[in-house]
Amino acid sequence: MRPDTQVLFERYRQNVYAAAFSVCQNAADAEDVLQDTFLQYHKTNKDYKDEQHIRAWLLRAALSRATDVWRKRKRRQEAPLDDYSETLAFPSPESSSLFDAVMALPDNYRSVIHLFYYEDYTVAEIAKLLHLSQSNVKTRLSRGRNLLKETLKEDWNDDE
Repeated sequence: MRPDTQVLFERYRQNVYAAAFSVCQNAADAEDVLQDTFLQYHKTNKDYKDEQHIRAWLLRAALSRATDVWRKRKRRQEAPLDDYSETLAFPSPESSSLFDAVMALPDNYRSVIHLFYYEDYTVAEIAKLLHLSQSNVKTRLSRGRNLLKETLKEDWNDDE
């Protein structure tokens, strides 16, 4: 199975961009990763089993490339987070503050939280995608949730 790059781009553009942004925390870098990922797909001659395999490959490639970009930027000491959340449409103010809280998490928690809640991957799929054990993914999810809980609790208490 080898769908056309343009078809896949239209179908998975938002998912790949969101995954890249969750690591890069920078809109311009996430756009570059998006383009690099689909260019890499276009250049490969690999056949895929099914649509899920293609989606997983795209996300894994994007996360890998985004990590490389993030490391280079970190070495150059650029500012980490754009005002990207202002350009997104959220159904409620709570969704916006939740997104900001997820983006503030350390990378290893942010990636698994993003894949689990925003991309609807299972623990087993995330483990395979990130080359981690399932127990490691569960631990990262738990710790990420606890950090979110504390952050959001502080924000909620500040509003009172």
